[in-house]
Amino acid sequence: MWIPPQRQRHQLPAGEWPSAQQAAQSLWFSSIQVGPVTLQQRTWIPAMVPWRSNQEGEVTQDVIDFYERYAQGFPGALVLEATGIRDIPSGPLLRIGHDRYLPGLKKLVEVVRRASQGRTRLFIQIIDFLPIRRRPDPDRYFAQFLEINDRHRQLLPGQSDDEIRRTLVRREDLLNSRELESLRHGYRERVTDMHLESVRNLPQVLPEMFAQAAARARQAGFDGVELHYAHAYTMASFLSGLNDRADGYGGTPAERLRLPLEVFQAVRRQVGHDYAVGCRFLANEAIAGGYTQADACYYGVELARAGMDFLSLSRGGKFEDAKQPAVGAASYPYTGPSGYECMPSFLSDRRGPWGRNVPDAGPIRQAVLSAGLTTPVVVTGGICSFAQAENLLESGQADIVGSARQSLADPDWFLKVYLGRGDEVRRCKFSNYCEGLDQKHKQVTCQCWDRLNLEEEGIKMAQDGKRRLIAPRWIP
Repeated sequence: MWIPPQRQRHQLPAGEWPSAQQAAQSLWFSSIQVGPVTLQQRTWIPAMVPWRSNQEGEVTQDVIDFYERYAQGFPGALVLEATGIRDIPSGPLLRIGHDRYLPGLKKLVEVVRRASQGRTRLFIQIIDFLPIRRRPDPDRYFAQFLEINDRHRQLLPGQSDDEIRRTLVRREDLLNSRELESLRHGYRERVTDMHLESVRNLPQVLPEMFAQAAARARQAGFDGVELHYAHAYTMASFLSGLNDRADGYGGTPAERLRLPLEVFQAVRRQVGHDYAVGCRFLANEAIAGGYTQADACYYGVELARAGMDFLSLSRGGKFEDAKQPAVGAASYPYTGPSGYECMPSFLSDRRGPWGRNVPDAGPIRQAVLSAGLTTPVVVTGGICSFAQAENLLESGQADIVGSARQSLADPDWFLKVYLGRGDEVRRCKFSNYCEGLDQKHKQVTCQCWDRLNLEEEGIKMAQDGKRRLIAPRWIP
């Protein structure tokens, strides 16, 4: 985890918990329309990947248990983790790229409906990502993975390909930037790799793939889909300021937005206008060469104008500045400065971690309103108190306020606040303990509860046998 060099320890903001009457009269616990869906509250749990699926990407009992526990806290909206639209091996990440996933997804929806007593609207986040490989052993890289080409032969004339490989082991300065990256971080495909047919064809294949995934989501019973246009993945890479494709899908902001709009249009045609479709994108890329604040506002307005039912805003989380992984490990996009912007900890710079996304997110909402549009904007990032959330809504910087890590720490925290029992909230420490588990693709838990009541009968334990998988149940 990257930490700002001029760091200081920040204390949690005061809860300033309301009475039950004050909560009932608040904006945060008021209803809002999200396209065809009504949220009973403006409380929102954004997508997190808890690594509870299996190698087939199926809905396991552990997945069901995880979301059932969230539903027991009655959030206004709950977004299922990033779920792959391709039916390809992707570790224990959920998939929706084939009809065989429908039974498990339907069961999950039914469990959430029952556990939340019908109060929680359930969305699913659907994602595409490009190939990435683990950092190789250097000897294997030079012997097997490095492709010797004419550039190498011109640099080292008279040498055979085997001799060139042996020379390059000693002369890394002769490698180009992509070759060095593949050696030091592992191979990573980009949307700008136009020499690859699969990359050139992304604009032709992705709209239909997203549309079919959305159709399955509707068939499974989800209230809507969230298109994943954020962080280090395919669609965010098309939006990125670094996208310089010359085929009409890169360069200017309008060209970079072209494929995200075409994906949305294909999804809308497939699921109709009576089904909620929104997206999550970055208010700030937080990398050198990333898109500007003006670009982000433009994206927000045009996505809303196209008919998105909600815009959920995040920040950072990019591969471009990720920390070098260990040999045998894959690059992780939340280990550099942009990753910190996505998940800041209590060790922060002078700005601190609380509501760090607001200065960039607020202008996007104002730009949407100024365009005469009413698309709800969801703001998240370091929100851990009622006062923070209510202030964002009262000041017009958000329409819906969400929280990921605080919700992981206490799945019941929205309910506790609503009942006037905010002093019972188990508060997140923002140590990023959970992020450390995520980085290793371990089942994600929270240090605030994963060692509590381990003697409790019938509890499920993590694969390491040391942590409980689900937060203890709270009885109002």
